[in-house]
Amino acid sequence: ATAIELARKGCHLALSDISETSLEETAELLAGFPIRVSTHLVNVSDRDAVYRYAEDAVSEHGKINLIMNNAGVGLGETVENMSYENFEWLMNINFWGVVYGTKAFLPHLKRSGEGHIINISSVFGIIGVPTQSAYNAAKFAVRGFTESLREELDIESCGVSATSVHPGGVKTNIARNSRMGDMGGMSFDSKEEIADMFEKIALTTPESAARTILSGVRKNQRRVLVGADAVMLDTAQRLMPTGYQRLLETLFRVNRRKKTAPKQSA
Repeated sequence: ATAIELARKGCHLALSDISETSLEETAELLAGFPIRVSTHLVNVSDRDAVYRYAEDAVSEHGKINLIMNNAGVGLGETVENMSYENFEWLMNINFWGVVYGTKAFLPHLKRSGEGHIINISSVFGIIGVPTQSAYNAAKFAVRGFTESLREELDIESCGVSATSVHPGGVKTNIARNSRMGDMGGMSFDSKEEIADMFEKIALTTPESAARTILSGVRKNQRRVLVGADAVMLDTAQRLMPTGYQRLLETLFRVNRRKKTAPKQSA
């Protein structure tokens, strides 16, 4: 959706994805635009692959003015039960992928004379949620990393800026493609149930999210909230910085009691 929105503005694009099929599908959607499109198969958790992507993109297009670090995965698991394998898998994509993309492309952005780094955090980079400790850790880290980066770039006055983006529920496949471990009875029983619920409560379309993000970039905003739910949760956190936690605890505790209550016979 972001690629299409940029194409409408006449931007040349260097698309990356871990899925060759998705790359081809997106490239086909852009076939009618008078722009140059290159495709790059990239695993963002592989530092060398991300740096090759940056070099190849510059080679294909001559210069880079915008990088959007938005690859992400989900994981539902309590801190106690979470395996290090799952924790590292998520952090390598959701946090280190953002770091690699930022550092690999930043020198090229500076050489172009003007540019912008878009790093996708989440509303879960603003509030903490039970069973989401790994995702929270990564998205809070992206937020802090990007805010610090923005300050450094502003001090340098180098023509490059950065924005931290915090989407609420956006209608993507992240929930369906997530991993689900032992959530201690605090959430749904299956990934399918979680994915179905996410699709019901996700209020924002990818197209709307793309427009909101790029509008924020044009205005050089430091932080962009995507969706009414993101605005609501950000406001709740500001008004009740610890109170929202007790509210979430109550909701998850009720759900856990329902699951652990003995079943009544007819």
